[in-house]
Amino acid sequence: MADPRVAVYIDFDNIVISRYDQLFGQGAWRKDNARESTMGAKSADAVGKRLDEARVDIGVILDYATTFGSVAVTRAYADWSAPANASYQIQLVDRSVDLTQLFNVSGTKNGADIRLAVDVVDDLFRFDSITQVVIVAGDSDYIPLVTRCKRMGRAVIGIGITGSTSRAFVKACDEFTYYDEVPGVPKAAAQPTAGRGSATRKPRVEAAADEAEPQAAATELLRRALQLVDDKNDEEWQTNGEVKNQMIRLDPSFKEKPLGYKSFTEFLESRAAAGVIEIKPKSKANDRRLKLR
Repeated sequence: MADPRVAVYIDFDNIVISRYDQLFGQGAWRKDNARESTMGAKSADAVGKRLDEARVDIGVILDYATTFGSVAVTRAYADWSAPANASYQIQLVDRSVDLTQLFNVSGTKNGADIRLAVDVVDDLFRFDSITQVVIVAGDSDYIPLVTRCKRMGRAVIGIGITGSTSRAFVKACDEFTYYDEVPGVPKAAAQPTAGRGSATRKPRVEAAADEAEPQAAATELLRRALQLVDDKNDEEWQTNGEVKNQMIRLDPSFKEKPLGYKSFTEFLESRAAAGVIEIKPKSKANDRRLKLR
């Protein structure tokens, strides 16, 4: 069987603007007129420093894409005449990214979704060897493209920014990862709430509730997935691989590491999971057998 081949498509404006707004508050990109500034940690311009803090590491994204197979196509879409985008020249050239120019005539939307979608479908018709499509974006506008890729027999992996990615887009993908969760990306600082440049610390009780919510959601996802697998199979005990695959089908963004577990097995052995599942005694660590309580 041939090695998987991957095509990566980056809605560059979408991801860069979303990352900036994630760190400095919703609408900060437009308020700061950040597209007209040049990124630089040593810049005398305060906006330039913020751009550097919100720098999107293209290399890390492409390295992550290689975990799905050999990267055969890499395209990025933006108005490259904008100083903020032009600041990424070295990163993009070093990784041989094919740059598509989209002039921004309205000051906001640049039409990347249409051009990107056309290129994806064209590439899939021309290159039968492409097995996986990575879409780095977050707009719900890309859902029809994801559906088309699936109909053409390709798996779709999505990457987007937390807080700016459509939940419908996440659910449409075969697998989804938030940019903050890509290996090698430093965790985002707390988003300012009182005003730009300042951050307020959440009360301890509220922070604990925020931590508990993803755990509870993951546990419920585990219960639903195991129930579906159990209804499908005649076996009393289901394999951990089947259950995890079903969990990802239900929620493509599911990953155990952001929850604090080193492996899926560790998640299954957690106190939270113990409330909904039983693990077959003496089953191997890499092949746990599960059933609902």
